Amino acid sequence: MGKIILGSSSPRRADILKKMKIDFEVLPSSYVEQHDKTDFSYDFVENLAYNKALYVAKELQSQKKNSLVLGADTIVVIDNKILGKPTDKQNAYKMLKELSNKTHFVVTSVAVINSETMKYKVESDTTYVTFEDLTDEQINYYIETYKPYDKAGAYGIQELPQGYVKEVKGDIDNVIGLPSKLVKKLLNEI
Repeated sequence: MGKIILGSSSPRRADILKKMKIDFEVLPSSYVEQHDKTDFSYDFVENLAYNKALYVAKELQSQKKNSLVLGADTIVVIDNKILGKPTDKQNAYKMLKELSNKTHFVVTSVAVINSETMKYKVESDTTYVTFEDLTDEQINYYIETYKPYDKAGAYGIQELPQGYVKEVKGDIDNVIGLPSKLVKKLLNEI
């Protein structure tokens, strides 16, 4: 088996792999995501993860490098609607207000592709997150302090101050961006 390649520039995903004691290299995918869809489906997210990994796998295959490429995509869903990354402060505020005092779910799809054989596996993990009833002050403080413009749903669970999240059901690493148990499973299967 060749090297494990993380097809993502996400420092959060890299941190999770380090925590799992997986030896890997980073080669960000240049796949351009089409996030124009707003209705949730597992097929949509899994397709994004697969295409991110495929872009890197094809590049490695052309260089005759045998590697296992890991691609992932994380989305936040409320009322069956996908919340992408906020475009500005107002959009971030609107998203956090919508998540306030409700349960939403986070889906991370993971794709692993063998760049030599192009054999692949794609699966998803789902975690349910319930926010506290957030005040305008809490929302504005979080946006000003953490500037969550690169995060789906306008938040990073690992940086939310105490008093923002009521409950998490499932793998918290999934919400951060890479479900560790699923990654181990897929790497073993490929």
